[in-house]
Amino acid sequence: MIVTMGLLEFSSIASGHVAEDAMLKAGTVDLVLARTICSGKYLVIVSGDVDAVRAALYSGKENAQGTVVDELLLPYVHPAVLPALACVTELTPEDRDAMGIVETYSAVSAVRGADAACKAADIILFRLHLAMAVGGKGYFCFTGDIASVQAAIDAAVDLVGGEGLLAGAVTIPRPREELFRELF
Repeated sequence: MIVTMGLLEFSSIASGHVAEDAMLKAGTVDLVLARTICSGKYLVIVSGDVDAVRAALYSGKENAQGTVVDELLLPYVHPAVLPALACVTELTPEDRDAMGIVETYSAVSAVRGADAACKAADIILFRLHLAMAVGGKGYFCFTGDIASVQAAIDAAVDLVGGEGLLAGAVTIPRPREELFRELF
């Protein structure tokens, strides 16, 4: 189980690779994801205990040559975040009373918002999409009963909107099956 996630988003792909190497050498962390993202940026996500992730983020920033666009240290990350990032969450027809979708202007804000939504309400986070083929934006999708979905939307909107990074948020009651198939 991942206890802490750390994310660094870089404006330079080359500097991102240098920083990634420094992050992995800084302590005992696991590499969750490292890849290019739109538009010409680089994203690194690591996990581990809080001190190891903190050290990795510090080392990454120190070696990034001033190219860090955004960062996140997320202790006690909700256990639904990583499966949603990997798109491996299973849904049954009973899980699909309502759907919430939150869109953000950055990958890091999408992770932050998804974690807040999961912690605020009894929902199933099933998709967390970070910056690929969406112009550097992020979005996440979740399902549950209408009241829970709305409570999760409210929590994410409060957090991400307060940072000025909210692109949109919607609640869809009783979505058609095709919407879920499109998102998997």
